[in-house]
Parts: sequence; structure tokens; C-alpha cells
Amino acid sequence: MRDLSGIVKAYDVRGVVGKELDTDLVRDLGAAFARLVGGPAVVVGHDMRESSPGLATAFAEGVTGQGVDVISIGLASTDLLYFASGRLELPGAMFTASHNPAQYNGIKLCRAGAAPVGQDSGLAEIREMVEQGVPEFLGQRGTLSERDMLDEYAAYLRTLVDLTHIRPLRVVVDAGNGMGGHTVPKVFDGLPVELVPMYFELDGTFPNHEANPLDPANLVDLQAKVREVGADAGLAFDGDADRCFVVDAAGDPVSPSTITALVAVRELAKEPGGTIIHNLITSKSVPEIVTEHGGRPVRTRVGHSFIKQKMAESGAIFGGEHSAHYYFRDFWRADTGMLAALHVLAALGEQDKPLAELTRDYTRYAASGEINSTVDDQAGRMAAVRAAYADADGVRIDELDGLTVELPDGSWFNLRASNTEPLLRLNVEAKDAEAVAALRDAVLAIVRG
Repeated sequence: MRDLSGIVKAYDVRGVVGKELDTDLVRDLGAAFARLVGGPAVVVGHDMRESSPGLATAFAEGVTGQGVDVISIGLASTDLLYFASGRLELPGAMFTASHNPAQYNGIKLCRAGAAPVGQDSGLAEIREMVEQGVPEFLGQRGTLSERDMLDEYAAYLRTLVDLTHIRPLRVVVDAGNGMGGHTVPKVFDGLPVELVPMYFELDGTFPNHEANPLDPANLVDLQAKVREVGADAGLAFDGDADRCFVVDAAGDPVSPSTITALVAVRELAKEPGGTIIHNLITSKSVPEIVTEHGGRPVRTRVGHSFIKQKMAESGAIFGGEHSAHYYFRDFWRADTGMLAALHVLAALGEQDKPLAELTRDYTRYAASGEINSTVDDQAGRMAAVRAAYADADGVRIDELDGLTVELPDGSWFNLRASNTEPLLRLNVEAKDAEAVAALRDAVLAIVRG
């Protein structure tokens, strides 16, 4: 019996091509997905990795072999696939390994309307079906057709954010040789934006830098170009272009928490009193600002399946994560960095202040960013940290997702175990950099022994 435990993750399938992931396995995954979701059709897209077209074709063969049709949208960003799933009201499969190195690939799956498929919502069933052998379908095969949805995607995004009357902006975009190079030109076409492109050539070997803007090393080229050309802002997309990172005119990064607060305020202006979702690692400034603008902040665990579930339950209009995933009710509750980027440019272009000044009101605290520690005993180290703070006066502890500890002075930290690696992930926030450093060092001293 096959063992897929190494590649079926919490939210997707991901592995090294040729070693963990091949066309035979992907064909069976396609067949299992077709049996899970039923007909009439599945929409399939893929990124620019060398292995993606072949894997997408094999997946489509598995789907059609179960009597279900496939609509291929070809090259796509992940949010373009979500758009297709929402617009066509069909389940979808996106072939990408996001920001992982070139030898990896994977599959992000969703039900009709871009509803997520994770371990608890279908992935475990797919894994079990493939491990035990997908039943053969003896009926008529499904058909394969092609449909280009890039124009519809771009037009739809532009109906959600009006940039037609903003002042002219110069914007550098670093696509990292990923799918932003495919989607950005179409989305920005006709807008009052002078686009300065960087690494728009689709190349799954990532010749310039990893397509992972979460790593500061991968923002260096963008920061330099923004300063060189005197741009108003810079945008960096990850490999499958579902996440977007922002830098200001000086090249300084604007935190995803700040972007979350800014977009939340814009969405609340359209729908006063609305609910905004934020995960527990976003800055305290997010719920504060949401409340000040008449909204209702709702805190949730990290991860897109939790965000999307909470959005559905609460009717939330928007949600943001510390990792630069941004979710919109009007985009089928799916995450789209492109729509968040358009909101930032609209906010910038509707007034005369530079981005650094515009975002100053949304940035209230200092933060450490995510710090990873390799540990042998995740549970033991977590327990040691909990014990160190549990009895202190005025300390509040919750375990919604890992361990969150809030101190009497308002500073806080979250410590979470990685699902896939022997890591503990630490995030710290406090009133200033000195306080962040002191709390960070105190916690790491316990974590790292």
C-alpha cells in the first residue's frame, strides 16, 4: 500500500518531483478528487514550473477517467484558479509549489466556489482512496476543454477597486519569475500606473532569487529598484502570486499587519459595521483599528482553511494574515494578493501623502517577525515556556493556536509548533524594538535551552 503521509500536508499536496510526486501518482490523485467532488467538471490551472504542465495533464486524465469533465485554464496564479472556481461554480486544482524551490511541485484543491479542501475537508479522504487504490470507473470518460480566463479575472478585480481617478503612480513589481509576470500586466493594463517590471519572465528555475518575499533577502532587488527609479511603491509576489508584499518609496517593507489594517478600513468604509478576520499573529493594532472604525474584529488560528471557515460563519467582509495572505468575501472568501495590492495603490493614489506617511497611522507597535528554532521536543519546550509565565501576575495565556502569552504591559508573544518540521515558531510584539528584543531573548533562552 502506498504511503502518502510525506506529501499530503494540512492544506495541500506537496513534494519533490520524480521522487515523491510523479505523473502516475498525480493521475490517481485526480481520479480520487473526481470521486470526492463528483461532476460535472473540474477546473485545472498550473504555474510556470517545468513539471507543472505534465502533472496537470496527468491529473486531468485521472479526472476524466472517472467520467468528470475538465476545463483547463492553463497558466494561472493561484488566485486566478480560485476566480475560475468561483465564477464557474466548479471544484478546482492548482498545480504549484508556491515559494518552494524548483524541484518541488504540488496541488492546491478547492470545491466549487473556491471553498478550501484541507485535511478535515477532503484531503484525508483523497489520501486514503489513493493509498488503497482508486476504484476503476467503467462509464464514459469525461471531456477536456480549454478556457482562458485571465481577461475575466483582471476585469473582475477592477470592478472591486476603482483606480481610474487616482493620481499617476510609479510602481515597481518584482514577480520573482513567478506567475505575477503573467497576471500583473493584464490587471494593470489601462490603469494610471507606470509599471516598472522586474523578473516578469516565467521561469520555474527562479534564476534571480527565490520567489519567497517573506525572506528579506528576496526583497533586496525590489528595494534597490524602487529607490533607483523614484517609485511611489514596490510590490513583490510569491511564486504562485497569491501573496503580495509591499515596500514604500524608501524601500522599507510595510508589514502585512499594516496592510491588513489599511484594507480593513477601506472595506469598512464600504460596509460599516462589518466583520474583519485576523489571525492571532497579526499586530494588536489590527483589532484596535477595526474597532475604532466601527467594525467587529474576530481572531482566528493561522491557516487559510481556518480563516475561510470563520469568514463563512461570521459573514466577514475581509480577513488578513501575518504571512501576507488577504481574503475577500467578494472574491469567494479566497486569498488574493493582487486585490490587496490594488487596494494599497488606490489608497495611495487617492491622496497626496507618500506611502510611509499614509501607513503610519496603521503601525503602532514593534514586532520581531517569525523566528524559527529547531528543537527535539516541541511539546516539552512549549510546556517549559508556559510554566515560566503561567504564575506571573497579570499574565494572560491562551492556547487557541500554540501558546499565546500577553504580559501586563501589553507586549505578547505566540509560540507555535510546525506541522511538518521539528521547529517552534516565535512571534513577539511590544511597544518598541528594545522591549521586543528583551522578550524575544527571554523566550528563546527557554526554547533553545
